Amino acid sequence: MPSRSPAEIAERARETGRLGIDTEFMGEGRYQPLLCLIQIALDDGEGGAEVIVLDPLTEEYDPAPLAEVLADPAIEIVLHAARQDVALLRRDWGQQITNVFDTQVAAGFAGMRAQLGYEPLLKETLGVRLRKSASFTRWDDRPLTEEQLGYAREDVLHLLQVASALQGRLTELGRLDWAREECAAFTAIDDRRDLEVVFGKLPRVNSLDPSQRAVARELVAWREESARGADRPVSSILHDAALVEIAKRRPQNVDRLRQIRGLNEATLHRRGKQIVEAVVRGREQPPIPVEGVKPTQPDAEDAPLIALGEALVRTRAMESELAYELIAARADLQKIVTAVRNGEPEPSVRTLEGWRREVVGDELLELLAGKRTLHVGPGHRLQIDGADA
Repeated sequence: MPSRSPAEIAERARETGRLGIDTEFMGEGRYQPLLCLIQIALDDGEGGAEVIVLDPLTEEYDPAPLAEVLADPAIEIVLHAARQDVALLRRDWGQQITNVFDTQVAAGFAGMRAQLGYEPLLKETLGVRLRKSASFTRWDDRPLTEEQLGYAREDVLHLLQVASALQGRLTELGRLDWAREECAAFTAIDDRRDLEVVFGKLPRVNSLDPSQRAVARELVAWREESARGADRPVSSILHDAALVEIAKRRPQNVDRLRQIRGLNEATLHRRGKQIVEAVVRGREQPPIPVEGVKPTQPDAEDAPLIALGEALVRTRAMESELAYELIAARADLQKIVTAVRNGEPEPSVRTLEGWRREVVGDELLELLAGKRTLHVGPGHRLQIDGADA
């Protein structure tokens, strides 16, 4: 299928300084998504792109040359909605991607809406329409049809052109560095499941006593290994809520286990004994205390202040032609409002960092301190008064 080997692709990418990449994968019913296809776009030297499709399910190839390119900060890696692609490639090829340019992120800085899909982005920037006829197909079935392959190629055919158009627009707006700063976060993306993180995110896990938490941690480890071995989603092995309840009650036999809600007969029959054994092992582990300071809980009276802050952020986002979602989320505003209410230090949220602070962060803090006011001005537009407004 490929017209160039990975080594030849890597050589061309180094010559041009960039490549575009996309993947097709299947996640349904699996422990983690299966990488099924890799589409790569290279500059053809004439303003267009040469597209190569690699099939990891049927072809034998050495990904090492390409993995080295992904990790080379001198080579720009262009993707659209990059998070899943970056995670898959990092896991399968064993390398970070260090110089990502995400066209979806860039579109938000260029005055387009956040989370803009690839098809409308192509139409808006280049006037190109995609066929999009094979988006929901079984990418793990072989052989692939010509329709599937055509769809896969189209997904990267214009990707480099879109990136160039967006970079030109962002340069004019003085925001290219902002977009690159945002894309730098993709370097840290990793979909390998960290057991401590999984454990810490269990519902109500901090309400368990230390001995119960040790059982929960052992159940997490058992569930993860079982899901990996069966290549099944962890939720199909044991749901979070049932896991926490088992840790709370610590049943010593399957009959006791059967009394816990959320466990069907199939699970009890297939895995009941293993669950009880995990409980026994957890009982033998050292207790796990709850660490750290319990975060301050939101107050019902915060809602009007959050709405006020959101109005300010949305106003400045519209004026700056930035997607609101790039600047703040409700959770960010809640943390800021809570900290101000309690006289606590500034929270570590993105709205108060980097370019976001410049756009609206400082102003938001002044608003919550009573140093700015909002009112409806001429033309029924929100007007911001106070300080240097």
